[in-house]
Amino acid sequence: MPEKADAHAPQSLQGDQRQHGCPFCDEGLAARAPHVHGTCLAVADRHPVAPGHMLIIPRRHVVDWFGLTEQERSDADALLHLLRAHITAADPAVTGFNIGVNCGADAGQTIFHAHIHLIPRRQGDCPDPRGGVRGVIPDRMGYPAD
Repeated sequence: MPEKADAHAPQSLQGDQRQHGCPFCDEGLAARAPHVHGTCLAVADRHPVAPGHMLIIPRRHVVDWFGLTEQERSDADALLHLLRAHITAADPAVTGFNIGVNCGADAGQTIFHAHIHLIPRRQGDCPDPRGGVRGVIPDRMGYPAD
């Protein structure tokens, strides 16, 4: 049974909210989601970059983060906080997180249904984590000397 972050009941997607062929518009996704909050749900990433990597996905088909409604952004934020609490309680080795959104093909988006990555980080999981999300452009990850 999906865990609720609040009293919002899960809603099924209506036909005009789904995009045929979109993996995140799958009718059964909400039923399989371990965490649900209002307009959004969270599932484990099928290709995680780290253990515990989760995706926060709006139920409504919307191409990217910039198309989310205020309510969808609020529900996604609530799920980010809930997931952080669950992940850190379950795995004390988690010492940080990356939160990321790819908007557009040139930014690396491959599924054109908005989704937010929550990636748990652990000490030593990479040689030098400084720069974090700046690593999306490898030559720009480090900071220039002042």
